[in-house]
Amino acid sequence: METLLKTEIRGKTLSIESGKHAKQASGSVVVQYGDTVVLVAAVSSHDERPIDFLPLTVEYQEKGYAAGRIPGNYFRREIGRPSEKETLTARIIDRPIRPLFPKGYRFETQVIATVLSMDKENDPDTLAMIGASAALEISDIPFEGPIACVRVGRIDGQFIINPTVDEYEYSDINIIVAGSKTGVVMVEGGGDIVSESDMLEAIFFGHKSMQPIIDMQLKLKETNGVPKRTFIPPQRDEALAETIESKISSKIYDALAIPEKSKRTAAFRNLKSGLFEELGDAYADQKGEVNGIFNDTLKKISRNIILKERRRIDNRKFDEIRAITCDIDVLPRPHGSALFTRGETQVLGVMTLGSGQDEQRVETLIGEEQRPFMLHYNFPPYSVGEVRRMGGPSRRDIGHGGLSTRAIEKVLPSKEEFDYTIRIVSEVLESNGSSSMGTVCSGILSLMDGGVPIKAPVSGIAMGLVKEGDDVVVLSDILGDEDHTGDMDFKVAGTKDGITALQMDIKIHELSRDIMEKALEQARVGRLFILEKMIEAIKEPRKQISPYAPKIITIKINPDKIREIIGPGGKVIRAIQAETNTRIEIDDLGIVKIAAVSKEEGDAALNMVKEIIVEPEVGKIYEGTVVKIMDFGAFVQILPNVDGLVHISQLAAHRVNKVTDIVKEGDQIKVKVLEISRDGKIRLSYKDALEEEK
Repeated sequence: METLLKTEIRGKTLSIESGKHAKQASGSVVVQYGDTVVLVAAVSSHDERPIDFLPLTVEYQEKGYAAGRIPGNYFRREIGRPSEKETLTARIIDRPIRPLFPKGYRFETQVIATVLSMDKENDPDTLAMIGASAALEISDIPFEGPIACVRVGRIDGQFIINPTVDEYEYSDINIIVAGSKTGVVMVEGGGDIVSESDMLEAIFFGHKSMQPIIDMQLKLKETNGVPKRTFIPPQRDEALAETIESKISSKIYDALAIPEKSKRTAAFRNLKSGLFEELGDAYADQKGEVNGIFNDTLKKISRNIILKERRRIDNRKFDEIRAITCDIDVLPRPHGSALFTRGETQVLGVMTLGSGQDEQRVETLIGEEQRPFMLHYNFPPYSVGEVRRMGGPSRRDIGHGGLSTRAIEKVLPSKEEFDYTIRIVSEVLESNGSSSMGTVCSGILSLMDGGVPIKAPVSGIAMGLVKEGDDVVVLSDILGDEDHTGDMDFKVAGTKDGITALQMDIKIHELSRDIMEKALEQARVGRLFILEKMIEAIKEPRKQISPYAPKIITIKINPDKIREIIGPGGKVIRAIQAETNTRIEIDDLGIVKIAAVSKEEGDAALNMVKEIIVEPEVGKIYEGTVVKIMDFGAFVQILPNVDGLVHISQLAAHRVNKVTDIVKEGDQIKVKVLEISRDGKIRLSYKDALEEEK
């Protein structure tokens, strides 16, 4: 049955339509807000896979036609890897819906969101999230929803829901909040150094505002929902579980006391292999179940240590930060470098400065964007002691890089203050808890080491949570094991004065305001502790940039001279760049930027540009080249692309019968500028120049 439901969000109609499109999918809806339209379809197979995780994939795709654009690539179609925006949006959809599938669900499930129309005002990412929940709700797929999603901004101190793309620029908060009827399930975004209390208000303002969207989905399920397929979670062999727990519980407990991650992991590996040997061939066909029981036992003991013994597996206090060391200037040639080590997480940040031509040009539905700041996160397999095929950046890599980018870009200087393109590369050398926040710290240190005048240093911290009923423990600076066995991964980055970026994912169904408030405050204290350690290494940005960084020289010229600097087909500007080993950019306003490896090369290019743009002065003597002979006189080039006429009467003090009696083409002569007419014609004198030289 075709159904169209509507609600008002900030004076605009948000609608969800089902029963009309993609009817062979398990569930499908079309979500519209303004003229932005997203189709979301969900499908789950009926063949169970023999794996120990939820086989869920989420795809988000932006079609060029949605904004009336033809893709700019060679093939003129959407091909290849998803864009960064598509990847980040797919992750935003995936993270809140994944915990809402029943435990033990092993049927291949796919959610595909396609942007069909984009009005360049309303971002489709939140609509895709709403559509994913609605499509799953009305399908036969087991799903413990619904959830909804909104974007929250703040302009002039007022919170607003779903700010337009143009309003992003004026908003000091920009976060995406996903939630259920009773709590928040995911947060992603940042702010322009805003307080924890303001961020908390923004999050729960968003949660309150999304309630009509949740009600729409509940109503849609009543009218268009189909019965959920029968799914019986796999029953655990309790006798086997009891046997395994009795054999390994004390050994797991002892292994958890090993402080080094690699040794602790090796102990778990040996325990597991020893368990399989002890169980023997009788359980050969139950390896998956045995493995699951082992992991469940490990999780149970890890959580008990926290909740009952009130300590962590590495014996830290709940709010204690691991040992931190910060090293700067660790590489000789890069323009800025730093090594940030926190416990067993170690990140090398390397910063490179470039000119405007190095900016990243990104094609989006709105149009082409210029990005003067880039942060690239790399997570090689050796960082966790693994062997794995190397390839391009994964979704996780792009997600961590996106979070770190938001954390840092808020404190970067403007182009007017610091006219460079900036790239930071994060090389994760070791990982045991929050390499993304280590990336923020190492990235900031590399900027300061490289002399970039940032507004304030930024640090980041990852928070965890273990919750059983009313017993709640918030953990600062979580280990990888605490992340795997805990209920929350909450990352917060900011300066001493406030938050620049945050990301929250939970494995339980929702999070209350009280818990989030406690986590934010504990994160603030931990963040400031980390910041103090960073400032001990370098208090402020260096006064000078690296001698190996490009030198940027900027001058303003008469826009009428742009054509002369460029030359026919770019001949002149290419010649200057080749001769001086520089890169030159010119905008329509006449701003010329010269990027050079050395000051000498930059000055050489600057002088060549000045020679081209210099204006002739009346009364001044110039040395020029005779470029053309006429019966009535000779044309002399006195400056690049600037010619003047020496009339035959101005060639000599005596009467001249023939111009070639005095000068010939190619002669180098000195001439004096007598007059410049309104139309730019220049009258020169050879005889007056000779007279003045006597």
